[in-house]
Amino acid sequence: MERPAWAPQGIDISVPSVSRIYDYYLGGSHNFEVDREAARKAMEFMPGLPKIMQANRAFMRRAVRYAVQEGVTQFLDIGSGIPTFGNVHEVAQAADSEARVVYVDHDPVAVAHSRVVLDGNDRAAVVTADLRKPREILAAPEVGELLELDKPVALLLVAVLHFVEDADDPQSAVAELRDALAPGSLLIVTHAAYEGIPVPAARAAGTVDVYKNIRNPLIMRSREEIARFFEGYEMVEPGLVQMPDWRPESAPADEDPYAFSGCAGVGRKA
Repeated sequence: MERPAWAPQGIDISVPSVSRIYDYYLGGSHNFEVDREAARKAMEFMPGLPKIMQANRAFMRRAVRYAVQEGVTQFLDIGSGIPTFGNVHEVAQAADSEARVVYVDHDPVAVAHSRVVLDGNDRAAVVTADLRKPREILAAPEVGELLELDKPVALLLVAVLHFVEDADDPQSAVAELRDALAPGSLLIVTHAAYEGIPVPAARAAGTVDVYKNIRNPLIMRSREEIARFFEGYEMVEPGLVQMPDWRPESAPADEDPYAFSGCAGVGRKA
């Protein structure tokens, strides 16, 4: 397999990547045939997976605009993936040119492409780090240079927590990040769940198995389990809901049924 110029040296392009599969769902070009093959297998069970990812992105954009409206112009986006049109820095800086964004990902393709996209933008940066190691994220030089943690920050955990197994204790990792933020900070989360999926759970489990087989387990948590990530934060109305129902800009009834898969919410630190 020929390595394209944008693919960093040292990555195994014969192994599927969650970030590149996500990029494929969104219609991006930074993915390999091995990623597309895994995505197509997952879509055999849930053909609406691209609609779910699009709903994730649409929610993220609404939440970012909400944060800026509330005066929060610092963003820490963990598990940011490969930048696509309408990414956090574009949305935030369109709303407030002074907004600052730090992206965090452990996928080398996501990090490398982010650096290209952010070249020349002195109010945005990318860090190579893992959600499971929050201290490394908080101690990263880019975080210290761009973000003032004694002032409100919007922490984004969009479509990432469901790739962290319970054995890796995502609750503790999120708690450490939550506790490090100043009052007035926002926690922005989306998470996969069987709730709302327009196919039987047994069929959706086929998609879960595909991710398990590529050694990137997809953890479907209940609404109650997802709500625990917001402990210590007050939920912003309308609470923890299905993605199209969070402060929609168009009628949710017009959305594809797959868009209602999983949960989304925003919490505020008192």
